[in-house]
Order: sequence, then C-alpha cells, then structure tokens
Amino acid sequence: MKDSYGRLVIGVDAGGTTTVAWICESNGETSGRPLGRGQAGPGNPRVVGFSQATQAITAAIFAALEEAKLTAASVASVCLCVAGAGRAEEQEQLKVWAESQGIADRVTVTDDAEPILAAASPDSIGIALISGTGSLALGRNADGHTARVGGWGYLFGDEGSGYSIAMAGLRAAARAADGRAAKTLLVSGFMERLGALTPMGLIECVYGAALSREQLAACSTVVFDVAPNDDVAQEILNAAGTELSGMVMTLAQQLGFESSEFCLGLAGGVLLNQPRFRSDVIGKIGMRTEGVVDVPCPVAGACMIASRSMIRN
Repeated sequence: MKDSYGRLVIGVDAGGTTTVAWICESNGETSGRPLGRGQAGPGNPRVVGFSQATQAITAAIFAALEEAKLTAASVASVCLCVAGAGRAEEQEQLKVWAESQGIADRVTVTDDAEPILAAASPDSIGIALISGTGSLALGRNADGHTARVGGWGYLFGDEGSGYSIAMAGLRAAARAADGRAAKTLLVSGFMERLGALTPMGLIECVYGAALSREQLAACSTVVFDVAPNDDVAQEILNAAGTELSGMVMTLAQQLGFESSEFCLGLAGGVLLNQPRFRSDVIGKIGMRTEGVVDVPCPVAGACMIASRSMIRN
C-alpha cells in the first residue's frame, strides 16, 4: 500500500476531550481527503498528564493507519496540534517523544490554535478564535509575527468559554436561589440538566458527582437555552461575547491589522454550535461575514501544517 500514494502526512488534534488523527496524501501546501481516521481519549497533557496524553495520540494515529491499511513507515510528516502545549518547552517535549516513536520522518508540534488558522487561511495569516471548553485567540500577520491572547486556563482565564459561561450561570442560579439576586430560569434549567430535585440539590450534583471541567462546560447549554427568555442568562452571554471579541480586537491591534480586513477562523463547540452567539461575537468585532471561516475539523489544518513543513524545511 505504501507505493499506492505519494508522500503521506498525519495530522493530530489532541484536545481535552478527544484526540483525532487523520492520514492524508500531501498535495503541495495542502492535503487531500483523509485516507484514514482515528480517534482516542483526551490528549491534553495539562489535563491528563504527559503519559496518558501521548497514549491517546498514539492510539489515534494507529487507528488512522489501520483504517488506511498503512504503516508508520509510510509517513513523511506529522503535525501534533495539542491543547495545553502552548509553550516552547512543552512542544519540545512532545517533539522529542514523537521522534523517538518513529511516527514520521518530520515532526511538527504546535498548540491547538495553529491548525484553526491553517485551515481557515491558505497562507495562515489572520486570527483564530477558539471557544469550547476553554478559550484562546492566536494571530499571524504577513510579516510572520505571531501573538496570542487568552489560553490562561480555567482557574484564572478562559473567558468566554463553555466552562466560564457554565460557571457564571451556576453562580447566578445560586444567588437567585438565595434571594441575593434577580430570579432567573437558570435555577430550574440547571436543576433539570443535573437531576437536582431542589436548588440546594445542585451542590451534590456538582460536587458529589465530581464533574470534570469538560462536563461542567457542557452545562453551558443551559445558559444558551434559557437566554431568549431570561435577562440574567442574556447578560452572561453578552459578557462572554465581549470577552471573545476583545481577544480578537486586541490581537488585531498588536499585529497591525487595519479595521476588520483579515481572515477570522472560528472553532470550538460554543462558537460553532450556538449560531446566535457566534453572530453576536462577529458583530462585536465588526467583521464582515465573508471574512469569517468556521473550522469544524481542526485536524484538517494539522494535516496542512504537516504538508507545508515538507516544503519549507
């Protein structure tokens, strides 16, 4: 099977919930349709640790190779786009590991925003904005300068993310249940979502069940569901949209983008699955819709980066 294709590349998108790998045939600076796909568990080393993350990455890669009926010896280049690997030392650790595994002749490691930009823009110039479990914005200008905003993690960052929205909703529900703040449909919404019989029952549902960050982030749908009929929920979403738009506008200023004349790639479950919220964020930025690209499969961008690396190095 190795001789049936040209130069093959693997792209990996390793996130806090799932790790996805595609194997594709390189086509210059792009890549063709996936010949094989693989999926495994969480691949964010900050969330699950380095060992478990690399196990997930390996499992996803070999599942893709198996579907394509190929071996790692067939692969010329691999790009690992890993959530939680935004620093150079983290990327170097993953690169050393991947090279030791003999996954491909050439190894590239980036954070999870790079493939969004690669998939959205043919020259990787513009800004990528992610709002899923966490949030992050990354940009690159024509001079090759890059900058990022956000990505500080859920303890003191991730504004505008699913986790941040869910936690703001739960706090508003608790204050309303106490009588400390305005009544809100968020109380009954979270009770129904989490199976609590009373507002106080939310304590056991959240703490007793030891919900993961990803599970809590998924509860952000409660805020979106009640927002059309609830001022409190709407205020939470308005604040979240302001945070995300602020990330993009800050990057645009830092990178010298004039007005809104740049490509904006959007990714993450919050932005892609909540069309009203997506439109609100775009409106706050002042973007023209033709300059906005949704990226539902970041792994495609990882394949593009793997393909381009063979030309540029």
